[in-house]
Amino acid sequence: MTIRAVVRGVGHYLPERVVPNAEFEALVDTTDEWIRSRSGIERRHFAAEGQTTSDLGFHAAEAALKDAGLAADDIDAIVLATSTADLTFPSAATMIQDRLGMTRGFAFDVQAVCAGFVFALTNANALIVSGQARRVLVIGAETFSRLMDWTDRATCVLFGDGAGALVLEAQEGDGTSGDRGILASDLNSDGRFKDLLYVDGGSSTGTTGHLRMEGREVFRHAVEKLAATAHAALKKAGLGPEDVDWIVPHQANIRIIEATAKRMHVPMERVVVTVQDHGNTSAASIPLALSVGKARGQIKPGDLIVTEAIGGGLAWGAVLLRW
Repeated sequence: MTIRAVVRGVGHYLPERVVPNAEFEALVDTTDEWIRSRSGIERRHFAAEGQTTSDLGFHAAEAALKDAGLAADDIDAIVLATSTADLTFPSAATMIQDRLGMTRGFAFDVQAVCAGFVFALTNANALIVSGQARRVLVIGAETFSRLMDWTDRATCVLFGDGAGALVLEAQEGDGTSGDRGILASDLNSDGRFKDLLYVDGGSSTGTTGHLRMEGREVFRHAVEKLAATAHAALKKAGLGPEDVDWIVPHQANIRIIEATAKRMHVPMERVVVTVQDHGNTSAASIPLALSVGKARGQIKPGDLIVTEAIGGGLAWGAVLLRW
């Protein structure tokens, strides 16, 4: 008998305000065509004034619990991936715990920027496999619009706000690659590349700061490292790209998504793409895409899914799971 962390429910939430590319034409020297051709993004959602990351995460968590047919007190732990927590501390996860009315268990944040949800899934899987928790609510939530430099056309047009969530549950498997649940993961980081993607604020400056990115270098690292980490996760499970039903990648840039799929020899027809509607929602992008992919009827029980992401740090990784 092998304990697997199996997806019991999924959900997402997007703020009401939709921001089309054309809105940026009054802010910076850009056009809808320029943004689409370089990123694939057509629109994104921005949080309302006063709407926080924990607000978005709470709504996504409620949707995932409803999909799972569970109540808050059925959950043993919350793992929230975010780089835009409401406050320096306490964790936004504990704020969501409170709003859900969850009076037992524990909650904490994970910070690995755009790779955050992959890191959070891996941590949640470890909690379940070790017996520390039976059910874990894994959330990715971000309000990256609060970190934008609205004079920098290379970055301000790329990001959006949103949240997605999964409920993972301990279930018995046979210990084979045919089991449902998380089958393998691969995590990596290399702090030598910290200056390629970062926010120039924090405790060292006493300010929130703005996002800064060396776009060409991030692109180069992304294509190389995303394909490599996906292959590593597949190898650990004794599987190959030909076994994959869906790649659900971090939704940063359509060109990165296409180049990674090409390196993995997986056609774009087997890639869930939402970047056109959401932009880059950092740690929220993978759970958002999983939830939307299920709602579209793309992702079905038994499907083998590879999720992969790269973010500031640099930090990158992949999770292989059977739905």
